[in-house]
Amino acid sequence: MKPISSLAPPPRPVNPFGTLSSPQPDGTSKVPKSGIDSFAKLLSDQVGNVNSMQNNADGMVHSLLTGADVNEAEVLTAVQKADLAFRMLLQVRNKLIEAYREVQQIQI
Repeated sequence: MKPISSLAPPPRPVNPFGTLSSPQPDGTSKVPKSGIDSFAKLLSDQVGNVNSMQNNADGMVHSLLTGADVNEAEVLTAVQKADLAFRMLLQVRNKLIEAYREVQQIQI
């Protein structure tokens, strides 16, 4: 049997929230701005990407309807990609709203 002194200390627990600090005595928590800003930037960028995909698809449909030399398969693919991206964005929005409502219902 090994003596107790040779045991290694237990590993430190993993913090899944990164650098979030514990709540302050006044009930607030200091959250680093970089995390909030990067998440907001990520969402904003994705909304912009979906918007540009939809604008591109609309332009291709307009070109097809006005008789321009456009491949129908490319137009259909662009419309389907824009539709799929928009549906995905709606699902992300729905999940965020659902999470927000769950947090609102937490009783302190």
